[in-house]
This record gives sequence, C-alpha cells and structure tokens, in this order.
Amino acid sequence: MMASPIEQFQIKPIIPAIGFTNSSLFMVGAAALIVGGLMFASRKRAIVPGRSQSIAEILHEFVAGTLKDATGQEGMKFFPLVFSLFMFVLTANLLGMIPGFFTVTSHVIVTFALALLVIGTVVVYGFIKHGTHFLGLFSPPGVPGWLLPFIVVIEIISFLSRPISLSLRLFANMLAGHIALKVFAGFVVALLGAGGAIAFLAPLPLLMAVALMAFEFFVAVLQAYVFTVLTCIYLNDALHPGH
Repeated sequence: MMASPIEQFQIKPIIPAIGFTNSSLFMVGAAALIVGGLMFASRKRAIVPGRSQSIAEILHEFVAGTLKDATGQEGMKFFPLVFSLFMFVLTANLLGMIPGFFTVTSHVIVTFALALLVIGTVVVYGFIKHGTHFLGLFSPPGVPGWLLPFIVVIEIISFLSRPISLSLRLFANMLAGHIALKVFAGFVVALLGAGGAIAFLAPLPLLMAVALMAFEFFVAVLQAYVFTVLTCIYLNDALHPGH
C-alpha cells in the first residue's frame, strides 16, 4: 500500500514535556547549521578568501545588494534581520530536500510567524520613525476627497494581507512540491512491486521524480530569494512611506 504523501508533514513529539517536536528539532538544527557554517567560513578572515569564506561573502553581498536596491543605504540597519531570514528560509528549505528530513517551511504556522515578524517590524519602526505620518502610507497623494475613504480601505486591506500572502506563498510551494515528489516516488515503488511487464514502466515516474527533485531544489532557493525581496520591499515602506 502506498504511503500517504501527507505523512511526511506530521509533527511528532520528541520531548512532550516541553513541547519539543521534530519541527522544533529541525528549526534548531537549521539555526545551528547557519551559525556553525558562518563561524567556520569566517574563522580565518583571510584577505584572499578560501572556498567556504567566498561562499559566505557571496551570500552576504547578495543579501546586502538586494536590501540596498530596495531600501537604499538607510535600509542596511535591517541587514541582520533580512540576512537571518534569508539564511533560515534557505537552509530550512534545503534541509527539507534530504530524504527522511522534516520540511519546516511546509507548515504555514512557521511561515506565518516569519511573515508577522517582518510586518511587525515594519509597523513598529514606521511609527517610531515617522509617528502618525506613517499612516500616510494608506492615503496616496493626489486622490480626490470623495474617493479617499475607499482608497484607504483598499490600502489597509492590502497591507493586512501582506503577512498572509508572504506566508502562503512559501508554505504552498514547499508543500505542493514535496507532495508531488512523494507521489511519484510511490509510483516507482508500486510499479516495481507489481512485477512482470508493468515493472518496465517504473523508469517513467522515476525520471519524472528526478526531474522534479531538481526543480524542487531550484524552487527551494527561489522561494528564499522571493521571501527576502518582499521583506526588503515591505521594509522600504517603514523607511520611506512616500507621503
């Protein structure tokens, strides 16, 4: 009997007394891998970097460049937050690609918490820096007075939908891809187990599974990038409301 493709997303307790689950384990593992990897890469701080230091510098410059393009030099104050989010999402996505490992970002509660962190930062910093002027974000200039109430409602709904869209985009892509991989892998096992002439059909879903695996690696990296870009765009509203 083919295993359920949903089974891989089940949260299982490891230390029930403190609510430590397999999801918790892989979140801690991702954080430890990031910190350990960056510390290892930067241990020598050589002028001519080695392979690991070069990778760390490329990641640093990539995120810094993305943040500057979206927010300007002023946005670099948010670099620790943006870099941490990028590395966590990227590492969690890639860890989830390893057979038998748990995909943290396939659970919407995790991606929604990350999205709330971003939007919460935007709101808090926006009011700290601009005061009530930050509310001008919801009233674009040049709008006729009779139309302004409708525009304000639309802008508020659009702003409140940001954490939902930000979290659902990452969650849905990782969930759908892993389900598809599990289904095709199940087809391979089922066809091989059938024996006879039907077993000769097994390479077809196997080839599809390999191609899908390669595509999923691409999606894992792409979704980390998209999450980071949108984070930078939203932080730009806190820095430059534009009103």
